[in-house]
Amino acid sequence: MPSPPATAGDRAPQPTVRLPDAPILVAGLRRAVWLTPDGEIATLKPAEAARRARDRPPVLCHGPATARRLGCDPFPAFDLLELFAFVRPARFCTPTPAGFAALFGLPALQTPDDAALTLQAAMRGLLQELAARGPRRDPDAVGVAWTLAQAGWRWGPAVLSAIGVGSEQGRASGHRLDAWTRLPEWSEGPPEPPPGNEPVGAAEARARLAELLDEESEARPQQADYASAVSQAFQPREREEEPNLVLAEAGTGVGKTLGYIAPASLWAEKNKGPVWLSTFTRNLQHQIDRELDRLFPDPAEKAERVVIRKGRENYLCLLNLEEAVRGLPTRPANAVAAGLMARWAARTRDGDMVGGDFPGWLADLLGRGRSLGLTDRRGECIHSACNHYGRCFVERSIRRARRAELVVANHALVMIQAAMGAEEGHLPTRYVFDEGHHVFDAADSAFALHLSGLETYELRRWLIGGEGRGMGSRSATRLRGLKRRIEDLVYSDEEAVKALDEVLRAATALTSEGWLARLGSAAPQGPAEAFLRQVREQVYARAPNSGGPYGLETDAKPPLPELLEAAEDLDAALLRLLRPLQALERRFAARLDEAADRIDGETRRRIEAVRRGIERRGVMQIRGWRAMLGSLAQETPADFVDWFQVERIDGRDIDVGFYRHWIDPTLPFAEAVLKPAQGAVVTSATLTDGSASLDADGADANWADANWAGAEMRSGAAHLETPAIRAQVPSPFDYPAQTRVFLVNDVRKDDLDQVAAAYRELFLAAGGGALGLFTAIARLRAVHARIAGPLEEAALPLYAQHVDRLDTATLVEIFRAEVTSCLLGTDAVRDGVDVPGRALHLIVFDRVPWPRPDIRHRARREAFGGRSYDDRLARLKLKQGYGRLIRRADDRGVFVLLDPMMPSRLLGAFPEGVEVQRVGLAEAIEGTRGFLAE
Repeated sequence: MPSPPATAGDRAPQPTVRLPDAPILVAGLRRAVWLTPDGEIATLKPAEAARRARDRPPVLCHGPATARRLGCDPFPAFDLLELFAFVRPARFCTPTPAGFAALFGLPALQTPDDAALTLQAAMRGLLQELAARGPRRDPDAVGVAWTLAQAGWRWGPAVLSAIGVGSEQGRASGHRLDAWTRLPEWSEGPPEPPPGNEPVGAAEARARLAELLDEESEARPQQADYASAVSQAFQPREREEEPNLVLAEAGTGVGKTLGYIAPASLWAEKNKGPVWLSTFTRNLQHQIDRELDRLFPDPAEKAERVVIRKGRENYLCLLNLEEAVRGLPTRPANAVAAGLMARWAARTRDGDMVGGDFPGWLADLLGRGRSLGLTDRRGECIHSACNHYGRCFVERSIRRARRAELVVANHALVMIQAAMGAEEGHLPTRYVFDEGHHVFDAADSAFALHLSGLETYELRRWLIGGEGRGMGSRSATRLRGLKRRIEDLVYSDEEAVKALDEVLRAATALTSEGWLARLGSAAPQGPAEAFLRQVREQVYARAPNSGGPYGLETDAKPPLPELLEAAEDLDAALLRLLRPLQALERRFAARLDEAADRIDGETRRRIEAVRRGIERRGVMQIRGWRAMLGSLAQETPADFVDWFQVERIDGRDIDVGFYRHWIDPTLPFAEAVLKPAQGAVVTSATLTDGSASLDADGADANWADANWAGAEMRSGAAHLETPAIRAQVPSPFDYPAQTRVFLVNDVRKDDLDQVAAAYRELFLAAGGGALGLFTAIARLRAVHARIAGPLEEAALPLYAQHVDRLDTATLVEIFRAEVTSCLLGTDAVRDGVDVPGRALHLIVFDRVPWPRPDIRHRARREAFGGRSYDDRLARLKLKQGYGRLIRRADDRGVFVLLDPMMPSRLLGAFPEGVEVQRVGLAEAIEGTRGFLAE
């Protein structure tokens, strides 16, 4: 195995580095490879490999995953991913030996022995890269490496040796973990003027699209047609609350991302205002960001004109990082995590830890509390009172978004921002909602109310701060409550101080530390826990299958008599909390008015932020909860569905609550987002479900033009006075020639042995590159346990959501990079997969993806057409899954459904001309093997 090539700019002979005197370990489910420092390779059983690893820490890739494959607890090791995170912070590497082979341009892996040699070469390559860079080009490396070496980091001596410094030089450099001190500060700018109303015409959109395409781009007339169609959203509207709404369905391969970027960017330039490009999945958010490199090839210009916006909980909080670093003397075991987080913080583009340039696998290595736990958790931010306010990643992104031309956001942020009202008048006037088939689900989450144990505990923590035993794990600053956050603002206002004291007393009625255990032991403390205890009693008394491993639910009506009494007590307690919160909010508003001539700008902004926080985090939520409690003895409002639920994981209760959702969540979406806008595009490859293509026996006569009726219902268009503009651009792919669809009719879907055997043989027939989609996590896990070993024997690695402890985006990246690998997942994987070519050429559904028959769905089924509503949702999921299969003109793929009960009325999910073959499993296996081998 050759050494990795030199990186660009480092063509001089590679420096000699001292490698750790450690063996290399590559673990599988049934065997492991052990490579000694002197080159001896042994193939071991997992138990023997685990024994050796405990005796002598090995070099490996992804320690937690390796331990899981060996069936043992994690053990000390030289994890190459830790070394990579140090050498290349804020960069991604597929966390497998194959990923390192691709990273260093090494030959593709053929055997487990190759994997071990690859890890050895990657280790040498990373250390040589560090040595070639030297301390002058990477001044922070010395101090961080010395600090981590002192804390016992196994890579510490090798890293210091590669850098070429001794202990004295390292000590003299300082720990250098204070990355926050070296970040640039943002500056406040004047308010942005409102945007203009210059239209974008169809010809202009086509011309801009042509500018974005290079000579190597495929000629796709459909893409220009699409850009022309969506440009209609960028015309000035004619009447208030009647936006120009375009529903645009673009078949896979049309190139809709650049298609809507063309008119959106043109409108933003002409009118000096932002267009918000909203997505549902983080994968697409960053795919859009990459596509924008075509529009702004200069990174500096792009940074000024394009911003990625997410909710606060996605970003690193610098105060949390500082406290983690300052706490190291008492928590030395956290040093490695703090050092690697500091390296990342100093290099990150925007501080985004969830889908940004923070490698998802790093949280598995460091622990979620030491990595993702440092994000800006809800309610903890102290805004301008924080020493890091001027460097805060969140505040920077908010201000950049006000001046940007294109803001790449997500559906949840857009909806919550609109529902809470404009922040200083900064609501957008133009939107593009990509992945528009998810608008309904995003609105369902954004506009729901949950009166649960976790929600009430979060509110108590936000108001009171850390209490009791919980204070030992997190610092007092991070857990300080409302009083500590605002006491310097209210100390001279007697009325405000009194209201604050009343808030803190009343907040003790909410659930506190240990509430879940007390509910189970019938020992609740306070009105909130007493109410939730009765909710739990009603759920267990009335829910079917109460002994099952997953969530339980029951109707809220009729409530138990004891529950009504507890609801009245909780309502009274919430009123005692609401009144002083409102009084406190009024005092802040009055201060802004009364002392307008004496308050400096920064204090004014902080007071306004506190006032908004009290309104949104406290007053609005408590009002909603009281409305829910009041309706228990009356009728539930017609637009809502209520239920009680006990959430469970693996048979263990994790939350108890009273839930209220809109039956049609696109109604508040239309009111809060669409009607205030001037124009919007809702686009997807699967806006329509294919029902209009059915024959007379399968079509529902009650739905005129059923395709678009369903799309308008699920996008909010049905609630607007002006009809939406419909646009449908077909895919350029030849689906009848490029795909095969098999409906397997002889596998019992309730027999998981048969289901697993079908998956195993289909994946083997395809030679990997297979995606298995499941309707339930339990079925996924059962199939994984049965087929992982046989697939490994055939050199087809198997990864699985809810089994491998990696985020979905990382699993998809592994699946994309390892073309013979297979992946099992649920809806989140289906929505996040954009894998062209050989890496994905087989998709297998375990059964028809009918909607989950819960209480919420029952209410919507009654409202939206009964059986036809169920059919529509199932067709959409089949259509979305099938749409993942062909991503390029030269792709070929097979779609298999293991359900003999698949009704013909769902076949409209597949493109016209595609033959759907009902066959036995043996014929499907042979057909898959033959078609993919052609």
